[in-house]
Amino acid sequence: MHELPITENILTIVLKHAAAGHVRQVVSITLDIGELSDLEDEWMQHYFDYLSKGTVAEGAKLKINRIPIALRCNGCGKTFEIEKSMIGKSTCPSCQATGDFSLVSGRQYHIKEMEAK
Repeated sequence: MHELPITENILTIVLKHAAAGHVRQVVSITLDIGELSDLEDEWMQHYFDYLSKGTVAEGAKLKINRIPIALRCNGCGKTFEIEKSMIGKSTCPSCQATGDFSLVSGRQYHIKEMEAK
């Protein structure tokens, strides 16, 4: 259910940019969403369809790109990607350190682009 407020924010931003650009119809919105996000693609599209009724974004499709999880080793500074299943089990590929990492990417979500007519 947490998809609803996030989808509302996305629609607000899209409508603001559409108005500023004198857009007649928003066709699609490309989103970058981190692999650690538990946002569900289907629910986001469902909520977007409901919320956008009667706006220039009605009927627009959400195109969702999943951004990989990346960690930075706090020991050597090496940045590397991991699978979600490897969280807590990772080893730095450079210095072999374990457990002392900072999250670089994987939780974010943002609008990458908007296709309009």
